[in-house]
This record gives sequence, structure tokens and C-alpha cells, in this order.
Amino acid sequence: MAKKTRWAVIGAGIIGAAVAREILSRHEFADVTLFEKEDRPAAHQAGHNSGVVHAGLYYEPGSLKATLCRRGVSLLTDFAAEQEVAFDECGKVVVATDDVEVERLRAIHDRALANGVPDIALLDRDGLRGIEPNAEGVAALHSPHTAIIDYPGLTDALVADFRAHGGRVRFSTPVKNIDRRGGPTRDTAIVRTPVDAQEFDHVIVCAGLQADRLAARSGESRTPTVVPFFGQYFILDEGYSDAVNGLIYPVPDPKYPFLGVHVTRRIDGGLMIGPNAFLSFSREGYRGLGLSIPDSLAVAADPGFWRFAAANMATAARELPGVLSIERFVAEAARYVPSLAAADGHRATRGIRAQAMNRDGTLVDDFVIDRAGATLFVRNSPSPAATSALAIAEHLVGIIDGR
Repeated sequence: MAKKTRWAVIGAGIIGAAVAREILSRHEFADVTLFEKEDRPAAHQAGHNSGVVHAGLYYEPGSLKATLCRRGVSLLTDFAAEQEVAFDECGKVVVATDDVEVERLRAIHDRALANGVPDIALLDRDGLRGIEPNAEGVAALHSPHTAIIDYPGLTDALVADFRAHGGRVRFSTPVKNIDRRGGPTRDTAIVRTPVDAQEFDHVIVCAGLQADRLAARSGESRTPTVVPFFGQYFILDEGYSDAVNGLIYPVPDPKYPFLGVHVTRRIDGGLMIGPNAFLSFSREGYRGLGLSIPDSLAVAADPGFWRFAAANMATAARELPGVLSIERFVAEAARYVPSLAAADGHRATRGIRAQAMNRDGTLVDDFVIDRAGATLFVRNSPSPAATSALAIAEHLVGIIDGR
């Protein structure tokens, strides 16, 4: 009988859950433990995002983001159907409001074609109104297969499937650090928690908002560091739920590192606008002030953040009004959907993005995966990470398998 290999996965967000399941599906004799510091899956980024299944419009052709997104959409769609996870292929339009944005829109169209995004189309004003009668713009890019999904429900289904195939989950078990142990024929790793220490043949760390800290505690580089940015969504009153048919996005402005406010259907049938993007004073503070003194001091001590801040004062000026005023937030969305100008509603629980940052203040745009002996550290997993989760799992397990 073949010898069992011992695997650990750190973090039961959507990526960690997908990785744990992938190991068992690929390795008959694997013994897999999934560690999670919270008492449930998807407690952080996977449980606080927009719910969008991205098609791959914007990403640099040939990048990991582009490749894993397209593969991830296919895997996710099949798994959601198999597990009866709520899913709605509602479609998306990216709306241009002037000639400058039209040129940017054409560049997005070319990039989407290079990425193999199916059935995309450039629309004129009349074509846009045929898809979204209440939207206003001079042109648009239509992605009919962009979808929305219940990501927490999907993560729950991944964990349930993992358990059903013999996987072990340890909730409420934070990992303090991972020690590298060299052997005569192979490396192993020691996963240390507050209550025990276990040796594993392979460890994959999917720690999200805590990725840099766990890597540093394990003797690896602190860079790239995680700088948290919160995204606030505004859920509109029920009377506005039918204002749009799908998702309505602005054309990205290259002057700003974040996308800007868009109109998003929710999987529960509601409608929301957002997000803004502003520095968060906590990595995990989703309500109220969201203030953590240690997290705030960590940002203040990060030289990369100050270099980023100095270069992005215009971004802060653009985002701050939406943080302070719901009316300004709604007005931004009304540029594309004028019927929302008088909309009311309430703030949703905010999301917090684990933005990896280099020491020179530049944002890390693609996946960063570091290997240290028997351990893989996922240092950056940017959007569309949730969309790509099952493909990321294939990729990470494939690295360890030498593929």
C-alpha cells in the first residue's frame, strides 16, 4: 500500500477550501488538514465581496490573472451547478461616457478577445439601451457571460465536499508559524498552533489578509506587505431592484489604481452600488469605525504605503467624498443610470481587500507565490481570485506535483 502524504492548507477562504479539495481529488493517498483561525469558512474576503464571477476582460493576456480567470470560470460554473449553489449569468456592460473612454473601451475589447472571453460585443448608444434601457452612455462593451454567485455558499460547498472525501477541518485554530525542516531526502514543515505542532510533507498557505504576517513569522520576507483597503457598498431600497438587468461598470481610468463605483445585481435579487476604495484602519474590521491600533501602526510604519500615498493624492480626493457622503456615492452611479439619482437604501457590511504592496509603493497586480522548502506561500491573490479559485487550486497543487 502506498504511503500517505501529509498535507496542510492554511486558511478556509474560497482559495484555501478549493486547494484542500483539489489535493484530495488528485492524490488518492493524501491526508489533508485544513486550518482556519475563525469558526467558519469564508469569514473574510470571500464572505465580503461583490459576488461577481468575472469573465476576464481587463487582464494582461498571458498573465496568471488572465489564464486562471478563464479556466476558473469554467470550473466554478460546473461546480456551482453540481452543488446547486445560487448562480445567475446576468451579464455586464462597461459604459463609456465620452470619446476618451471609447478609445479605452476598444483597448479593453482587444484585451478581452486576446483572453478568449466569449461573445463580447462593442455597442453604440442604441445597442446599450437594448441591453440596459436605463443606462446612459455613448458606447459600451457587453460581456453576456459575466455572472453573480453566492461565494460564501460556494465556499461552504467546497468545504463540505472536502470533508465528504475524508478531509479534516480545524476551525478556531490559528497558525502561529510554519517551521522549515530539512531531511536527508526531502524537506518537511512543522505547522505550529497555540495548542500543538504537526509535521507535514507539504503545506500551502492561503492566508489572505494575514499573508505577509504569517510569512514573516515563518522566517520569510515581509515584502510584499499587505495594506488593507476597504470597499463600501450601498444596498438600494427594494423599489430600485429592477432598475438594471445586469452589471454596469465604468471604463477604468489609468490615473487611478482602483476601478470606481459600479452598479451590481445581488444574488438575492437586490441591487447595490459601490465600492469605493479607501485605506482601512483594520485588516478585519467590517463594521463601525473598523479601527485596529496594531493594524494602523503597521500601515504607518510601511515605507511602501507612504510612497504610494504620495503618488495617489488624486485617488484619495476622488474616493473620500463617497466615504463621507452616501449622496455623492449615489451621484457617481447615476452618471451611468440616471434613474438612480434619488435612490435611498443602507450601507452594506464593508469588504476589505488585501492589497499587496512593494517597498517602492507600487501595487502588486498579479499573483505572487513563494516556495520555501515544503511550503508554498500565496503572497498575493488579487481579484479575480474568487472567480479563479478552483483554477488557482489546480495551479498550486500542480506546482508541488512538479507540473
